[in-house]
Amino acid sequence: MLPFVPESAHTVLEVGCSVGNFGSLLKSERSARVWGVEIDPEAAAIASRRLDKVIVGPFDRNLNLPEGEFDCVLFNDVLEHMIDPYSALEYAKELLAKDGCVVASIPNVRYFGNVWRFLIDGTWEYVDEGILDRTHLRFFTRKSIESMFPKLGFEIREIKGINPVDSWDPPLRQKFRYLNFLLMKKIADMRWLQFAVVATRNSQRG
Repeated sequence: MLPFVPESAHTVLEVGCSVGNFGSLLKSERSARVWGVEIDPEAAAIASRRLDKVIVGPFDRNLNLPEGEFDCVLFNDVLEHMIDPYSALEYAKELLAKDGCVVASIPNVRYFGNVWRFLIDGTWEYVDEGILDRTHLRFFTRKSIESMFPKLGFEIREIKGINPVDSWDPPLRQKFRYLNFLLMKKIADMRWLQFAVVATRNSQRG
């Protein structure tokens, strides 16, 4: 996700920073000042040794974070774990500096491997990681992502698929390519395990 964070982002807030791996990468690669929010106290304790400031707790207005402070608010595989990701994004918008942006990686529930198992094998089993991580509370597709951000007062500047089916399972890749060809590329979005999104505040909505 590093290429999606603007090089001009000098002050960054990472929501769900875990032990601070990505934030520490930002600090070393971009010389950014990085704050983190993490709900797990043990992970937050580790992150606090790597980042400039770490706050323990759920991401909501009770944190009293400084408004208009951050050039970038990051949600790396976090929104799907939230009961109310919509309120989280609206709060993030208040924290953004004038030209700031939200950067998010969001799992794609229409990922071909997931849909194939559901349609052909009839399985929908929650596991420890991946699309059907048992801690996921919300599910997204490219279209729902493209709909969600504008409704919340954002303008999507970039949306790009990451982690393609091609890199995971060669037999699955062949099935995908064949069906995508037969369906005239109408399932092209199913190639991607996740979507990376860069969004700014919609100036017309404030």
